[in-house]
Amino acid sequence: MAREISEYLTHAARETIDLGIALSRTLNRGDCVALRGDLGSGKTCLVQGICKGLSVSDDVTSPTFVLINEYEGVGQDGRAMAVYHFDLYRLAGPEELFGLGCDDYFYGTGICLIEWANLGGDLIPAEAIDISMVHVGDSQRKVTISGRAM
Repeated sequence: MAREISEYLTHAARETIDLGIALSRTLNRGDCVALRGDLGSGKTCLVQGICKGLSVSDDVTSPTFVLINEYEGVGQDGRAMAVYHFDLYRLAGPEELFGLGCDDYFYGTGICLIEWANLGGDLIPAEAIDISMVHVGDSQRKVTISGRAM
């Protein structure tokens, strides 16, 4: 089955956050979002927008040193839902992610947002929504979303 692909160009952090808010409206319980891109490509801004769209009230920062932050959000059905924010940048390897019990998160009822998903290897669910973020100018980012129509 072919995956839908959408491309967007954002010109400022605010636009990247707004794109995340729009994406949040398409997410369902159990979804995983796999974000890929270089340092400073806007992954955390996009996650902040997704979390804002899911009514997360906490400050959303990248969990670089703890690997996972857990937030309480609100699903499309209006009920409370866990939002798990992973940052795999400092991951020693996929086996470390496995040791954290990633399957419980990835195949649970919350939403998983995974920065540096490329470092998770085959542990990242094949059905995850893939997002690639690339610098294309000083403040411009090209955002390619595969696996979810918006």
